[in-house]
Amino acid sequence: MTEDQTLLAVQEALRKCFPVVEEQQGLWQSALRECPPLLASLSNLAEQLQAAQNLRFEDVPSLRAFPDLKERLRRKQLAAGDTILDKLGERLTTLLKASAASPSVAEMLEWLQDIERHYRNSYLKRKYLLSSIQWEDLGNIQALPRAWDRISEDEHPDLVRDVLLNVSFFLEE
Repeated sequence: MTEDQTLLAVQEALRKCFPVVEEQQGLWQSALRECPPLLASLSNLAEQLQAAQNLRFEDVPSLRAFPDLKERLRRKQLAAGDTILDKLGERLTTLLKASAASPSVAEMLEWLQDIERHYRNSYLKRKYLLSSIQWEDLGNIQALPRAWDRISEDEHPDLVRDVLLNVSFFLEE
């Protein structure tokens, strides 16, 4: 295979790569849109846990007949929280699905690295946020939706779109 044929093969591979990036961008945005309701549910659950912790069940006459109610309620709430965290984890996994990347010549490789760095940083920030959840710190769980939004605000939302615009001439056949 001559050098020109090799370059053409690389360019053809690159031409196929960026539509996949564009598709991944759509999946990424879709997965992110599914997270805020789950985060709000988790925050609400933390608020309920906090209210139950502050309630003295033994002081409520109708609840005295159920001595283990407080602990049973807590276990049930924690299980519900773990279910929500599992769903968020599934969404997070969707956010980092691998895409086929067979980059082009130097500039195209750089663009792919920019996109990868963008998604990886966003993924790691969100993963750290979710991994830092401690059921003993209900205030932090209640603040989770705001912290999630701050991550989105710190990102460069137009990066992927800009890269796709840069290569759009290359994608057209």
